[in-house]
Amino acid sequence: MSRNPHDRGRGRGRGRGDLSVPFHPRGRGTSPRGEFGAPRGGGGRGHGEQRLDPNKNVERIENKSAVEVKKKKPSERNPQRPGYGVMGKEVILWTNYFNLYSKKDLEFYRYSVDIAPDGRGRVPIGKRAKRIVQLVLEDHFLSHGYKIATDFKVNLISRDELDLEDEYIVTYRAEEEDVPAANATQYRCRIQFTGSLTLSELINHLTSTQAGLMFGSKDEIIQGLNIVLGHHPKSELSVVTIAANRHFGINASAVQDRVSLGAGLQVIRGFFMSVRAATARILVNVQIKNMAFYDQGPLDKLMTAFMSDNGPSKVSLLKFVKKLSIDATHIARTDSRGRRIPRIKRVQGFATKDDGRNMAHPPVVPQFGSGAKEVQFFLDDSPDGGGGKKGKKGVKAGPAPPSTGRYISVFDFFRENPTLPVVNVGGKENPSYLPAEVCEVRPGQPAGTKLSSSQTQRMIRFAVRRPLANAQSIVTSGAKLLGLEPTNATLNAFDINVPPKLITVPGRVLSCPAIKYFGTGVTMPRFGGWDMRSMKFVTKADLPSWTYLRISLQGNLNYWRIDQDFNSKLNELQDKLRELGISVNNYMQGVHITSNPQQIESEIDHWIHRFAINPKRPKLILVIIPEAVMTHVYNRVKYICDVKEGILNVCVLDSKFSRANPQYLANVGLKFNLKLGGRNHSLDPPKLGFIGQRKTMVVGIDVTHPSPGSSSKAPSVAGIVASIDEWLGQWPADMRAQPARQEMVADLDTMCKSRLLLWRERNKSLPENILVYRDGVSEGEYDVVLEQELPALRAACNAVYSAQDTKAGRPRITIIIVGKRHNTRFYPTKTEEADRGGNPMNGTIVDRGVTEARNWDFFLQPHSAIQGTARPAHYYVVYDQIFRDLRVPAQFPTAADALEDLTHNMCYLFGRATKAVSVCPPAYYADLVCARARCYLSGLFDPSPLSSPDTSSVGTGAAGASQTPDANLVTIHPRVKNSMFYV
Repeated sequence: MSRNPHDRGRGRGRGRGDLSVPFHPRGRGTSPRGEFGAPRGGGGRGHGEQRLDPNKNVERIENKSAVEVKKKKPSERNPQRPGYGVMGKEVILWTNYFNLYSKKDLEFYRYSVDIAPDGRGRVPIGKRAKRIVQLVLEDHFLSHGYKIATDFKVNLISRDELDLEDEYIVTYRAEEEDVPAANATQYRCRIQFTGSLTLSELINHLTSTQAGLMFGSKDEIIQGLNIVLGHHPKSELSVVTIAANRHFGINASAVQDRVSLGAGLQVIRGFFMSVRAATARILVNVQIKNMAFYDQGPLDKLMTAFMSDNGPSKVSLLKFVKKLSIDATHIARTDSRGRRIPRIKRVQGFATKDDGRNMAHPPVVPQFGSGAKEVQFFLDDSPDGGGGKKGKKGVKAGPAPPSTGRYISVFDFFRENPTLPVVNVGGKENPSYLPAEVCEVRPGQPAGTKLSSSQTQRMIRFAVRRPLANAQSIVTSGAKLLGLEPTNATLNAFDINVPPKLITVPGRVLSCPAIKYFGTGVTMPRFGGWDMRSMKFVTKADLPSWTYLRISLQGNLNYWRIDQDFNSKLNELQDKLRELGISVNNYMQGVHITSNPQQIESEIDHWIHRFAINPKRPKLILVIIPEAVMTHVYNRVKYICDVKEGILNVCVLDSKFSRANPQYLANVGLKFNLKLGGRNHSLDPPKLGFIGQRKTMVVGIDVTHPSPGSSSKAPSVAGIVASIDEWLGQWPADMRAQPARQEMVADLDTMCKSRLLLWRERNKSLPENILVYRDGVSEGEYDVVLEQELPALRAACNAVYSAQDTKAGRPRITIIIVGKRHNTRFYPTKTEEADRGGNPMNGTIVDRGVTEARNWDFFLQPHSAIQGTARPAHYYVVYDQIFRDLRVPAQFPTAADALEDLTHNMCYLFGRATKAVSVCPPAYYADLVCARARCYLSGLFDPSPLSSPDTSSVGTGAAGASQTPDANLVTIHPRVKNSMFYV
């Protein structure tokens, strides 16, 4: 780059106005003769020359494909793109994709690897399986050199056709150990041919303009290319790979590559890499990834660092260190070359009373988590006992003749001064105890634990970077780590070349809609946001009675010296609500409680119940929460109010409410009005297209899953929201608990039926169209939505609509998948086309260049990112009955424009903000519903360190609880279920 990426220049460029776009000097737009991927126009030529024009050949094929689609009858399932959007100002953008070049006639062979169980019936997985595959290649296929690539699990890709034997015997030796063959485990492996793949077949498919053309081997070829590209980073000892395609350099030491998060964790910057099919070419998507890892080094230091930030709870400590891979350093063994042989163990737990209960001489453990001075094991004094056998060294508790041996503490055995709990590296039935002081944490172990708030803040500070800084890392550090620059030996052997140069794509910037308030109040957004000063809500709500519950912690700072100061702030809020248009009566006298953390839940329950049974029951409670116990108190308030008592509530932090300015109070007012049934702002009806005809219900669906650190009993929860009128201002919701990690909604028919009945109640008729925005579905599950969720939606409709409506094809349904967790990013190429943070302008839409002509999808960035690199949302139409029959209004050149413009404009209707949001409201609100469910189930999603040890993490006690939580825990009270209680 020609300028410092950390400059605070707000997008100011140099020279003739083009941004200094990062690309590797080797990157070139042309490719060697006979290779696939050379652009016919618009690519850079030679070293260092920047050409911003997108690939003209790609654009030509896209346009021709759009023409061919119009000649075909539109399909409902996986509909083809009905043309490309043309609305908006045209821009050219860089994107984090590289071109993949290869020989057109590249052919490779696919093989599957099957590893038989060992002598004890165990099937190797993870690192053991990876090592076995390595040994198969080293021992039997070394002559093929780099012409074989593997995912180190079950797949091999070869340039050559392999001469296979019926079976291969592999003597397993851990990579870091020099174990004699006589003491190693033998595995039997079978390798089977599964097919050959020719890249030219995929090329022909991607360059063909024939509408509806299917190619069954597409996914297999893409998978094969991913295996070839991923082989190098997975083979490198200095790189750790997470989930197949995220790669992290564990030896990174520079400040820009890793930062300490505290409490035993660090964040490392790595890179995601994936091969993607696009119109007329194959691309490689590379994106920055930041992940938390355990600190490598002495285990005792890691444990001490954790407890210094999280307290002395041994239950929490065990959850943090369990399953860690450690090197036991107290035994010094060397190989034939004099190098120390690591002793790799895994932390299975801490010492517990019932360890080794079936052993002849079980260990003596006074209590869970006992230290080295307290834990005793039986040391066999016979010549062949205890330390007589290699690798056992007396620490291991085991059967011994009663006539010899003695009990000895771990402390006396090691003659050191350990103060931490000993770790059990042998398991519950046959425990083996080690002091933490003799254990070294192995590098490159991802942290599956939930980050604390301070760690999260450090992670965000590290991850948030200006867009061009991320792009620079991708084409330099990323290209080196992934083996793209210089080209690694495996890619050379497969005749594949991926120059690390970002490609350019055409984009468009859609115009912002005008925001309407009460009466003649209209404002135009700037940079995706607007000011609502002097405006009233477009539809006011009534608040006949309300009160407050002010919560304080004993001994904590009181933000109001006297009650009168607090009352003055309440009056300010009340005045602001009236100013915004809410019809509000004076608040009722509330309650101020001062409690300690142990009693605070019961106090909240008691006083909210008192409000609920009061003859003058308030319609809404303002709850003022102490910041020190913010999450805990917030979760309890939401559960008691939403589920148990059925009272609307708004929570504020005491630290912020005490110094609230008019803008803050107005933001609180947004929530008041939405919860009470009002509409905060609206758009002109034409901006919502056919939605304004009052015949379409818009639906949002999402599912949330247990996160790291959740209880083994935590379920997944599905949430649904649906509009109730043509203004898209109110979105009542429903939710259901379902089996953990099940992405498809289990009870969708019942949930959808409830939304249809509510629409009929409010509109006296049923909608003719149902437009569904489905959040949280991965690409591999698109078809599952059609196979499972679409029939559930149909079942709900059949239960509500008349036979005549059903026969007439009503309602028409369209399902759009909303993706937020993809890895596509865009960067402006010119200063005047960048926003203040260096991102593309709000309203940027991309449906060319990185998409496939036959798919109907697009990327939309409607917002201005507050900081860092903006992430566009990805919209993919998997089912369509609405737009195929839509008579496109005059203002929309194509049906594609109609959908893109509608989705973009909806992003300005999120009621809780005065700015455009990154994803359209139905998906955003459904996500909020799922987040609210996590509050109700916080005891399972975020169990307290003070709770009883979970048998899955500690190994003591019995389960004692059903695996399926009580459905009533997420059943909203009838008094508030038809409100936007979740905002």
